[in-house]
Amino acid sequence: MSGRAEVFLGIIAVATLAIALAQLGVAIAAAMAARRVARLAENVERELQPLFGHLNSVGRDVSRAAALAAAQVERADVLFGDVASRIDETLNGLQSSLATPAREGRAIMSAIRAAFEAVREGRTNGRSRPRRGDDEDALFI
Repeated sequence: MSGRAEVFLGIIAVATLAIALAQLGVAIAAAMAARRVARLAENVERELQPLFGHLNSVGRDVSRAAALAAAQVERADVLFGDVASRIDETLNGLQSSLATPAREGRAIMSAIRAAFEAVREGRTNGRSRPRRGDDEDALFI
C-alpha cells in the first residue's frame, strides 16, 4: 500500500471515530433530555393531581345540585298545578253558589215587577179598558 492510501485510511478511521463519538454524545444528550422530560411530566402530574381531585369533587357537587334543583322544580310544578286546580275548583264552586241565588233573586224581582206593573195597569186602565173579544173581532179576517 502506498503512503497516500494509508493517510486516507487514517482519515476515514478518524472520521468514523468522530462520528461514533458524536452519535454517542447525541445518545447521551437524548437520554438526559428524556430523563428531564420524564421528571417534568412527574412534577406536572404531581402538581395537577390535587387539581383533578378537586375538579372531580366539584363535578360531583354540581351534579348533585342539578339533581336537587330538578327535584325542586318538579315539586314546584306539582304544587303550582295543585294550587291552580284548587283555585279553579273554588272559583267554579263560588260561581255556582252565587249564580243560582242571583238567578232566583232576578226571577223573584221580575215577578214582583210584573205584579206591580199589573196592579198599576189595573188602576189606570181599569175603567177604560176594552174587552178582549172586541180586540179579537177587529183582527179577524
